Amino acid sequence: MIECEGAELLPALARAASHATVLGVCGGDGTINAAATAALRADVPLAVFPGGTLNHFALDLGLIGPEGTCEALEHGEAVRIGVGRFSPGPDGEPGYFLNNFSIGAYPELLRHRLRWGPRIGGGPAALLAAWKVLRAERPVRLSLAGRPRSVWLLFAGNGTYHGTGPAPGRRDGLGEGLLDLRLVHGGGRPGPRLLAAAFAGPLSRSPVHAATRLRSLRIGSVPAGTPLAYDGEYAKAPSELVLDAFPDALTVYRPL
Repeated sequence: MIECEGAELLPALARAASHATVLGVCGGDGTINAAATAALRADVPLAVFPGGTLNHFALDLGLIGPEGTCEALEHGEAVRIGVGRFSPGPDGEPGYFLNNFSIGAYPELLRHRLRWGPRIGGGPAALLAAWKVLRAERPVRLSLAGRPRSVWLLFAGNGTYHGTGPAPGRRDGLGEGLLDLRLVHGGGRPGPRLLAAAFAGPLSRSPVHAATRLRSLRIGSVPAGTPLAYDGEYAKAPSELVLDAFPDALTVYRPL
């Protein structure tokens, strides 16, 4: 077993994946994302041992704790799942997301929601984060599939999420090879627009909120310095990028 963090994590995972039959990793969603990237590049299976605060990806695989992963390795099944991909990624290579990708207000919304959620619950934390963040946020003007758009936030999920709002929380499956795209349009006042989107249906269309499922999306004319988030990690967005679903990309273990 190798314990590492910070700048040591990515090279340690790459070295381990290059010699592994199965790459095992214990950590939260950001660490799992880094391990999945290493496993994808080395074409080896991934064994996920949940070790973070929320463990979204592990829970969607049906893994409750380390014991569940051990059970999945011994008596479960190895399955191929889809991942989300964004090109270029932070290091110039494609980046991947197991849970979701976002541009606009959502990176800051996520940071505040994760901070307050354990104390007051996910729903109240999301509403409180929306009010706090959008006092200072401005819509992002960019292009989607070549058409100019102004958005408060853009959310793309790896697979279809269930629940209401622009960024709902759970998935039934990870193998469909589709992105769950949700937009909150710019214009008007941000608070009412995000609140309206938060209470909209999961695939509703309204003046403030749109949702659809697609395989790829080209994003362009992104202003310099715009933040993006993927699986709880943060980076500066490039001026042009492509999101796409990468089906049957990664082998993982899950309970029967």
